[in-house]
Amino acid sequence: MKKFQPQPGFVVQAYRFALDPNAAQESALRSHCGAARAAYNWAVGWVEASWWQRRAEETYGVAGAELTEWRPWSLPSLRKAFNAAKHTDARFAAWWEENSKEAYSTGLAGAAAAFDNYSKSKRGQRQGKRVGAPRFKSKRKTRLACRFTTGTIRVESGGRHVTLPRLGTIRTHEPTVQLLARVQAGTARILSATVRHERGRWFVSFQAEVKRDLERVARPDVAVGIDLGVKTLAVMADSTGEIRTIANPGHYDRARKQLRRASRVVSRRQGPDRRTGQKPSKRWEKANAARNKVHHRVANLRADALHKLTTAVAAEYGTVVVEDLNVAGMLRNRRLARRIADAGFGEIRRRLTYKTRQRHATRTIAADRWYPSSKTCSGCGAVKAKLSLHVRTYQCDACGLVIDRDDNAALNLAALAAAATTGTGVAGNQDAQAVSKPRGADQKTRTTRPRRKAEAGRAGGATLPQQRQTEARDRTQAEALTLW
Repeated sequence: MKKFQPQPGFVVQAYRFALDPNAAQESALRSHCGAARAAYNWAVGWVEASWWQRRAEETYGVAGAELTEWRPWSLPSLRKAFNAAKHTDARFAAWWEENSKEAYSTGLAGAAAAFDNYSKSKRGQRQGKRVGAPRFKSKRKTRLACRFTTGTIRVESGGRHVTLPRLGTIRTHEPTVQLLARVQAGTARILSATVRHERGRWFVSFQAEVKRDLERVARPDVAVGIDLGVKTLAVMADSTGEIRTIANPGHYDRARKQLRRASRVVSRRQGPDRRTGQKPSKRWEKANAARNKVHHRVANLRADALHKLTTAVAAEYGTVVVEDLNVAGMLRNRRLARRIADAGFGEIRRRLTYKTRQRHATRTIAADRWYPSSKTCSGCGAVKAKLSLHVRTYQCDACGLVIDRDDNAALNLAALAAAATTGTGVAGNQDAQAVSKPRGADQKTRTTRPRRKAEAGRAGGATLPQQRQTEARDRTQAEALTLW
């Protein structure tokens, strides 16, 4: 399917609003989201049935030309097959008319995308972690969501209601004037709407094509390096030598006392038990809702703080240099995992990337993951062989510089902006003469998966289910990372 391309001068932006549905509307919302899940599970079962049938026929000695034909998983094919089956299939015949067709299209589109990702990953055409075959969605675990692309999708003129297909007009918890003003002025066009239940309430997200003029940053010629940490969330050093420190709010740590009390109350109630089929008591549901409310507040506070930080940085500097951190690997450290997850390292880089590119036409540079920003002296460029995490002050053995460890790393990151190529890219591995470094300073330390070779054949063949991959041993850096 061809990807949507906005008009010149326009960007695709989402506007999310909390909803206040009544009892009937909430029941309809849950029905639509359940219909999307049911359609997804039907599509997965319908496509995989031909896979397993062919595999069984091969064991019987059936010739290749006489095997059952593959069932296609493109969205038009799934829609055609589902429309033919929904009238007779006992799982849908009695109730499919109660929901909008967009609910079923949401599930079928998700299944088509899942099969495409699995097929490309199996053939080695997809980057990133290997994707397995689609699996059925659980009614208990699946997040409720449904997407509307056709029909009546609008923001009402009063600024406090939205209208969605088959669901009608629903009151919003907050004003919708930001999107409404743009739609009325002709600078925004709503493309789709997605309803989702998360953090204890319903939300609607409007995907709109919005006319956005680029905003000039305050200091376009200044580059800033951002060193992320646990004790201090961010240390920012710019190319002029100014250093600023952003304290870590620690929202989760401040809420741990409340969470302990709320969890203690939940543990004393009669909760659900999947093994015996025991249903939770009303008091357990009430206590669990109170505990979840604390978690949701922490998540909202964290998101708000990260948005304010990244918006301020993107609006001030012309070039932003951040670290390419292996956050998933850092979370394996049981001593620091809670604080790292609370800081949101990955979200900071993601938000800086799209805010600098789309709002200000500036650039975000990701330093090479193996660039020793903390071990390198910001004064003379000497590199230490080792620098333990508990050593918070950097002392250079070559020039005698004494500086805070995080300040030193931020200065080194800011210096990478001059060596980076134009545009968003990776710095720290420029084509320069290799400089000898102390023992161990230029070696990689992570275990990596072996590269998969492209496999012939179609996904769903004789290799179902997918084989588990084994990790390779550590490998050394072939070329030293240099800044000069």
